[in-house]
Amino acid sequence: MTYCIGLRLDHGLVFMADTRTSAGVDNFATSKKMFSWHVPGDRMITIMTAGNLATTQSMISLLEERSKAVEERNPSILHETTMFQVARLVGATLKEVIGESADQGQNAKDQFSASVIIGGQIKGGKPTIFLVYPQGNFIEITDDTPFFQIGETKYGKPILVRAYDPKMSFEEALKLLLVSFDSTVKSNLSVGLPFDLQVYEADSFKQGISRRIEENDPIYQAISQGWGDALKNAFQLLPAYKL
Repeated sequence: MTYCIGLRLDHGLVFMADTRTSAGVDNFATSKKMFSWHVPGDRMITIMTAGNLATTQSMISLLEERSKAVEERNPSILHETTMFQVARLVGATLKEVIGESADQGQNAKDQFSASVIIGGQIKGGKPTIFLVYPQGNFIEITDDTPFFQIGETKYGKPILVRAYDPKMSFEEALKLLLVSFDSTVKSNLSVGLPFDLQVYEADSFKQGISRRIEENDPIYQAISQGWGDALKNAFQLLPAYKL
C-alpha cells in the first residue's frame, strides 16, 4: 500500500509520499514514489504514484525516456504547454502501460492498476494539482477540494479536513501532513517511513525544498508524541455521556 498527498496553498504546493512497498512479517521493502522534473524559469513538475509497482515504475521510466532521450522527441512532459496537457500525457502513458501489461479481461487489468498525483506549474499558468485514475482520466484540484490523496487515504484524511487552511505557511502545512502520515502509519502497517517531501513556491519555476524524513527525525518524533498526548488530553476534557 501507499500514502501520498498533494496540497495546494495560496503561495505554493506541498507534496509528501511514503516509501513502503511491502510489509510482511519479516519482509519490509521501500521504493521511491515521488519524482520531479524542472526547467529553471519555465516549469516544475512533481509526480507521485500509488498502486502496482511494476506499472508505476514502467510509467515513470517511459516519461523519463521521452523527456531525456532526443531533443525532438515528442510527446514529453518538458514540451507540453500547460499542466492540463501534462496531465493528459501522464494519463495516456498510464493507460498505455496498464493496457500493455494486462491480459485480456477486467480482472487482469485491475491487478496492474495504479493512480497518480501530478502537480506543479508551467510558465503562463497557475500552480495546480491533478489526480489521474487508472483509466487515464483525471480531475483538477479546486477550492472545494484543495488536496488529493492516493493509496491508504482514510486514516489521514480527518486531520486534513479539520485543520487545513490555504493561508497556512509551508512549515504549518508540513506539520499538518506529518500528523496525517503519522496517523496512517499507526493504523496501517503497509504505510511507513521514510517520507519524501517536496515544496514548491508559486511562480518560482524551480525545485524548492526536497527532503527525506527518516524515522529517527527528532521533529517528526516530537510531532508524533505530541499529537498522541494532545489527543489523550482532549479526550479527557470531553464531557462524559451520562447513562
